[in-house]
Amino acid sequence: MKARGAGERAIERGLVLVASSSIAILFIITFFIFKEGLPFLIEIGPARMLGGVDWAPTRGHYGLLPMIVGSLLVTGGALLLGVPLALSCAIYLVEFSKPRVRRILKPAIELLAGIPSVVYGFLGVVFLVPLIRDHLGGPGLSLLAGAIILGIMILPTVISISMDALEAVPRTYREGSLALGATTTQTVNMVVLRAARSGIVTAVILGMGRAIGETMAVIMVTGNALDLPRSPLDPVRTLTSNIALELGYAAGNHQKALFATGVILFVMIMILNLAATFSSRRRSR
Repeated sequence: MKARGAGERAIERGLVLVASSSIAILFIITFFIFKEGLPFLIEIGPARMLGGVDWAPTRGHYGLLPMIVGSLLVTGGALLLGVPLALSCAIYLVEFSKPRVRRILKPAIELLAGIPSVVYGFLGVVFLVPLIRDHLGGPGLSLLAGAIILGIMILPTVISISMDALEAVPRTYREGSLALGATTTQTVNMVVLRAARSGIVTAVILGMGRAIGETMAVIMVTGNALDLPRSPLDPVRTLTSNIALELGYAAGNHQKALFATGVILFVMIMILNLAATFSSRRRSR
């Protein structure tokens, strides 16, 4: 018994160490980004970087507004396209599908999460971009292409977590609703979805984080133009694309400006996550 207790304590300490190391790594990354980028952001001025429309670091122009708008529009478009499809798929698999269908579809959906983003980008360039160019106009490399690709990429995350949230709803909730005369559709809409709301919101938040932080696929299909988009068919550049494209050769103030871009991106993600979480808790109350 003593040996067994010592083994359990060792396992517990090992798990605590792993969890602590994850938090420490996150803290180190955050500290490094802010250490490199925050002084330059303060020196230039947040208003100048956030409100400026010209990005030309070699000439002293550090405007990030087109890239901020591009990031928000691409992410918003991805959520608009991906979340309804993902939630519908999760509801079907949990509430309506047969066990055999679910055993086939669920692993297939989870497999999508293991596909490298560059593959999504390649498929977008080969199939989606020509389709948009030939049927809708514009260069094809556009805000719309980026939103569609990211909408597909967030599907596995949102579907898997939404399914877990729906499965966590007690079976008695469904049985009580059906016993009162509600149909299965009414039960799902009025009981199950409301009970699983917090988990679904978590799925959407994680999907949003995946979309706004994606780089490679976005670089390949959005066109990377340094202009404010006027329509979904215009090319855009996101904050992550800007960092990935220019960090390899940047130096001096140019490099500091890219780290400042990382700080702004970090703050944007935190604000969006906190806003979504606060809104969910407020509706729950």
